[in-house]
Amino acid sequence: MEEGSVVANLATDLGLDLKTLGERKIRLDVASNRKYLDVNKYTGEMYIVERIDRESLCTSKSATTCVLKLGVTIENPIRLFNVELEIMDINDNDPHFRRDTMHLDISEGTTVGERFSLTNAVDPDTGSNSVKTYYLSESDHFSIEIQTGRDGSKFADLILKKALDREEQAIHNLILTAVDGGVPARSGTASIIVRVLDTNDNAPQFDEDSFTLNLMENSPIGSLVVKLNASDKDHGSNADILYSFSLYTSEKTQDTFNLNPENGEIRVKEIINFEDFKIYNMEIIATDKGKHSLSGKCKITVVITDMNDNHPEISIKSFTSPVKEDIAVGTVIAVVSVTDKDSGENGQIDVHISNKLPFTLRESSDNYYELVVSEPLDREKVPEYDITFTVTDRGSPPLSDNETMTLELLDVNDNVPQFPRSFYTIQVKENNAPGELLSSLTAHDPDLHENQYLVYFIIEKEIVNTSMSMLFSINPENGNLYALKTFDYEIEKDFLFHIEARDSGVPPLSSNVSVHIIIMDQNDNTPLIVSPWRAHGSVVEEKIPRSTDKGTLIAKVIAIDTDSVHNSRITYQFLQNTDATLFSLDQYNGEIRTMRMFSYRDSRHQRLVVIAKDNGEPSLSATVTIKLSTVETALKTYADMTEVPEYDIFSDLNLYLVIGLGSVSFLLLITILVTIVLKCQKPKASKAAPPCRNSVISERNSTIADSTLVSNDAYWYSLFLAETRKGKLVVRQPVPKGARYIVSSIPRSTGLTETSDSAASTLQASTTTSSSSS
Repeated sequence: MEEGSVVANLATDLGLDLKTLGERKIRLDVASNRKYLDVNKYTGEMYIVERIDRESLCTSKSATTCVLKLGVTIENPIRLFNVELEIMDINDNDPHFRRDTMHLDISEGTTVGERFSLTNAVDPDTGSNSVKTYYLSESDHFSIEIQTGRDGSKFADLILKKALDREEQAIHNLILTAVDGGVPARSGTASIIVRVLDTNDNAPQFDEDSFTLNLMENSPIGSLVVKLNASDKDHGSNADILYSFSLYTSEKTQDTFNLNPENGEIRVKEIINFEDFKIYNMEIIATDKGKHSLSGKCKITVVITDMNDNHPEISIKSFTSPVKEDIAVGTVIAVVSVTDKDSGENGQIDVHISNKLPFTLRESSDNYYELVVSEPLDREKVPEYDITFTVTDRGSPPLSDNETMTLELLDVNDNVPQFPRSFYTIQVKENNAPGELLSSLTAHDPDLHENQYLVYFIIEKEIVNTSMSMLFSINPENGNLYALKTFDYEIEKDFLFHIEARDSGVPPLSSNVSVHIIIMDQNDNTPLIVSPWRAHGSVVEEKIPRSTDKGTLIAKVIAIDTDSVHNSRITYQFLQNTDATLFSLDQYNGEIRTMRMFSYRDSRHQRLVVIAKDNGEPSLSATVTIKLSTVETALKTYADMTEVPEYDIFSDLNLYLVIGLGSVSFLLLITILVTIVLKCQKPKASKAAPPCRNSVISERNSTIADSTLVSNDAYWYSLFLAETRKGKLVVRQPVPKGARYIVSSIPRSTGLTETSDSAASTLQASTTTSSSSS
């Protein structure tokens, strides 16, 4: 085949993945001193690098097949494949004779029918392509008869079919043609020159017709094997003898030994290997030099004596890998055999493995050994073992070899899943999106495969008529914890439950971990203005005396925020102020006070827009609009009646005026007291109203602000009492979940003056059980 021709696709034949073939670094090792083949590392195609000559590769004619042994190695993981490539013979060699010209001296006294050995033709090809037959040119005196040797080779004997007459023809020139069995057939020719001699009637004789001798293998080249001796009773040239190999002597024998034709010495021609040939058979012909040469034959058998020149070999007959790590002690996991081509003590072998391995060797039969587990195995400590068998023969000096095999251990579910921590604290912002990933809780299991595959689930725990599986979800494959609902910090602040990790082994093993979910507050509640009370819309109308002094409390804005402490801190600002020089606003308590007295230039109607902002990011706000109307004398007289005058009202000049005003004030006081009594009974009626979060019920007149706050929110712990012009804030401790607050303000006495701001408002708070808890 031409260079570059593809012989086979190793990736397809060996079942390799072409996608990963380039990364696995496939390579081809040829067991020869020449690299005939190579492999494409990306396609797996094995192609010819150098033309292969079967006759050069396999020189032995006795071999029926010619096999080129290859080794294929791949990495990641490392694997070794043995490939045998059979080289098929083609008829590419012509038959040829070892001697182009053959000279035969035949006595004219030779009887008809006498045979003469001819040099056989040699064809390096084998089988049907080797020499099949011979043809002799036309002759009246000679013909040929084709013979088959013991090794299957064809040769021809020249047969005298008519008596020779030297005087008539002294030399006969013949052409011998050898033809092989190929298609098309090839041929080779040799010339046969037959000289007719005078009669020589004595043939040479050997001392022994056959004998056997011993020869040590690896004998040095040129060393003497034997010296042959043949004698001839004739005299002169008819008694001079020449020694030669007969045609029955194989080419291998003739290549191994050298025969001196003059003295009959046989010497070593090339290295002798006992393992290749143990016995050599040869036939020696002694031919005299007479005019009519005669010959004698001797058969020699050379027996080769072995020496320790071969390393022992080990073969894995049976090997179980992988095995379970809990395999019983005493179990046989491998059977190996050992051989040595040498004989005697050179072929006796000892086998051993490392003493540090948990295995022992036990001889089962002749040259067969069992590898037995001697100690318990643990895959988590040692996942695999490289076991090296060392074989040593008993020759002198001893030779050795080794073979390594890898034993993999299969996992057994003997390890419990382990979390990195025994307790997890996870912070989650409120208003989270349903399905949001909260955390990944991953456990580790040193086992493998199904014993390592973990399944995560939440251990059920009911809280307030709901289960954890309705609030949280965990991915059973990777331990990702998700929220199934949106959490509200103002309703629920934390959760405590357990998560279990269970492997898929048989039986399964599991462990659990505690998880504490903490809900983090966000600024998601807008401040709610609860004072001043707005009966209709967001505008509050107030009337104040035009003679109001500087620093007088006009109104107090109170807002509440249900977020956490940081987000619920509220500050107040004017968003709109008709006259910035007339009113001031305390940014912390929401009190609106006059900065100066009213003048005739000031408008009778003032519009104040107050914004209440919380402290969140971003901040949320609410606004309230207060319309102030100033009234003249009548209201001023009323204000004087409700405030402590700074002058003596019992002076002589005003005696009559005081008496009149006192009468009116007395009647007004009676009216206010009656009103207060009636108002104190109104909160009872409000209990029938359905409770709602952030709801405010308020009634007010021109002097008194009364508000009632009803809430089911267990997180509210501030109670507010609002009064239009003078108010106090009372803070109470939180009450248990499920309770609600009712906050009511009580009318003040109409006789208070501006100096009585420090007096606390009367506060009534009652805790009622919500319908759900009752």
